[in-house]
Amino acid sequence: MTQRREFLTASLAALYAMTNPARAQSTPTIEAELNLITPVSKFIHDAALAEFAKYARERWKLNIKTNALAAGTPVAYGRIVEWKGRPEVDIFWGGESALFDKLAEQKLMVPLNLSKATFDTIPATIGKPKPIYLKDPKGFWIGTALEPYGLVYHPTLLKRLGVPPLKDWDDLLNPKLRGHVAQCAPSRSSSSHATYEVILQQYGDAKGWEWLKRLAANTGLFTARSRDVPSVVAKGEFAVGFAVPSYMAFEERLAGFDIRFVAPKTAWITPEPMGILAGARNPQAARAFVEFLLTERGQKIFMERGLFPLSPKYHVKGAPGSDAEKAVEFTGGVRSYFDREVTNIYDDDKAQARYNEVNEQFRKDIESVLEELKKKY
Repeated sequence: MTQRREFLTASLAALYAMTNPARAQSTPTIEAELNLITPVSKFIHDAALAEFAKYARERWKLNIKTNALAAGTPVAYGRIVEWKGRPEVDIFWGGESALFDKLAEQKLMVPLNLSKATFDTIPATIGKPKPIYLKDPKGFWIGTALEPYGLVYHPTLLKRLGVPPLKDWDDLLNPKLRGHVAQCAPSRSSSSHATYEVILQQYGDAKGWEWLKRLAANTGLFTARSRDVPSVVAKGEFAVGFAVPSYMAFEERLAGFDIRFVAPKTAWITPEPMGILAGARNPQAARAFVEFLLTERGQKIFMERGLFPLSPKYHVKGAPGSDAEKAVEFTGGVRSYFDREVTNIYDDDKAQARYNEVNEQFRKDIESVLEELKKKY
């Protein structure tokens, strides 16, 4: 009965808008349900959906039912393709923007049709020499927040090992860190895979794979999931974590653990794209959710969880002792990526074209010969 009542409320609001065209723009209607599929952490998507539900009650007097289907990026993409335009969810959120482009080409995504005011607040790109697109020029997807993939470390353990605070990728090859590095295999993690590509594209394939082999020799643990990397560092089981999304590590910081994050100069930064699926059952709710996340209220959700605003209008800032200020300290004083020079060398097209090839070479040259590498280097 509750859902039926909410549907009738929304329908009456729609009829009101039709008979009162002057107020149609100020009285939008949405469905009473919203579902998404995402590789984005529960730490982020639960908070975003909860705040949107609160917003829906305030604006439309609607108790909206929300649900997030957690799935790794490749799995989520595969599920959407398998649904063939009859999706079980409304939104795809997170992962590489190239996958969103592929879905649009297959007509499995629809234009967002965001308001011009919202769309224009987001810059087209950020970073040089390879610009990172923050929104699709064709309008099929848009970013939600800036998320760097960097390094985490345990300050006490580093000091005990005689290693200074980390600043760049090469710091991981310090012989004193042998056995003290944790990482996830690129075949199991999109963030790890993207960071492997950063190394390969920065140094070139030959030198890059040599570097990654040396990193493997220093690695004491390959975790089952990327989320486990900051966890084992936070608990003091390992001193350093490789290829960690900033928000994953910040969740550990909020839990009270002594852990720090640094994004090396060439670290990959994803805009965590979002798009509405073709055939979505709740397209108006989906569109409203996208719009909401790009408002100051929506961006604040990310800024209080170790991510960065997608618009130069906003900066990570809060009262002393707030989660926002803890995030600034945690990330080394960064409040906005638009206030600094962003160096991006990551070529997404190149990475996608050889995605499986890189995974296979990792299995052959690192995973299957790990003990030999540790003896060699």
